[in-house]
Amino acid sequence: MRTWRRPSGGSKAGRPPRLARPGRRGGTVSRTPVSTSPELERAILVGVAQKRRAALWSLEDSLEELAQLARGAGATVLASVTQRLDHLTSNYLGRGKLQELKELGHRLGYTLAVFDDELTLAQQRNLEEALGVKIIDRTALILDTFARHARTREGRLQVELAQHQYLLPRLAGQWSHLERLGGGIGTRGPGETQLETDRRLVRRRIQHLKAELEDVRRRRSLHRRQRRRSGVPTVSLVGYTNAGKSTLFNALAREEVVAVEDRSFSTLDPVTRSVSVHDGRQVLLTDTVGFIQKLPAALVAAFRATLEELQDADLLLEVVDISHPNASEQAQVVEETLGELELAGKPRVLVLNKVDRMMNWDSAFPDGLGDGLTAAQIPSVLISAEKGWGMDRLLQAVEEGLSASKAAGAGVS
Repeated sequence: MRTWRRPSGGSKAGRPPRLARPGRRGGTVSRTPVSTSPELERAILVGVAQKRRAALWSLEDSLEELAQLARGAGATVLASVTQRLDHLTSNYLGRGKLQELKELGHRLGYTLAVFDDELTLAQQRNLEEALGVKIIDRTALILDTFARHARTREGRLQVELAQHQYLLPRLAGQWSHLERLGGGIGTRGPGETQLETDRRLVRRRIQHLKAELEDVRRRRSLHRRQRRRSGVPTVSLVGYTNAGKSTLFNALAREEVVAVEDRSFSTLDPVTRSVSVHDGRQVLLTDTVGFIQKLPAALVAAFRATLEELQDADLLLEVVDISHPNASEQAQVVEETLGELELAGKPRVLVLNKVDRMMNWDSAFPDGLGDGLTAAQIPSVLISAEKGWGMDRLLQAVEEGLSASKAAGAGVS
């Protein structure tokens, strides 16, 4: 089954661009006129649903999210192309769909193709040769988004490490100069290719970045031990990207501590502030990086020092954008990610945010969202961090959650 649809929202991330081949072919494509501003890349999105593999997200919803990431990276998305296959091919797509992409290239003039899965080196090389445009995958787009939003030295180190780990196995297809021999006195061994030299340099940079991040990890661990000695409980915000964690953090801290933007991964670096709950009790509240489906493993590993903040938290506030059509799927992604981080058993409060966007907000609860969470007896609170609705109930839930966490800790000891 071959379909193409028009979403909303491509990226400057990835490999050096190759110009699309000029030419015109017959046929028509219905599309909305878009800006041809030179600073925007003209992108097309491509996704495949594998028939024999169960997926939490529908292909259309996954591409819609990909479009939002692409828009945030500074691209204009012209259309999306989808296909359902038994398994991915060496070209990612089937032959007929690949030919359709070529024809759309002539008609739409796109310069970037963004694929919804992580491509192998062979797939990326084959697609570049077939389409003659820049090819990137979801992982490269997420890495580009992280790189744009990294502000602190720690954040930049984490993103650079993930980028180098992603780049290393793909060096062979990057630039044609890598195929040259490059013997140089005192710089490389006899007969060593430029590709081998670049691989050695990238591996050396990875080791250097890991060493620097290990220093960051030790400092963070020291700070956490000092906080534990103070006896002040810690609460960390977790959730899907753009669920409203930063808005909630500012509301609880009663100041504009974190920049709030309506886009993915606006916050990468953890921020901690002391806030008051009931009866003037002080807790340390930490905002952390958001999760997303198909989060690259390299990013999870690179952000280990940041995510360890969650391990030492006494309570997690899991923020869910209840107004999002994929709220239940987003909550499931967070649940799975916490499981991978061995945090599924951590005391939690489910914070259902953005109820101001719901018609009947006092009883709003997306279908399927509470199935697993209710069984785990995770308390939930309906709020609007932007409007300030339900904040008293949230603070009470925090107090109760911390008391339960303390009692459970005393029972274990």
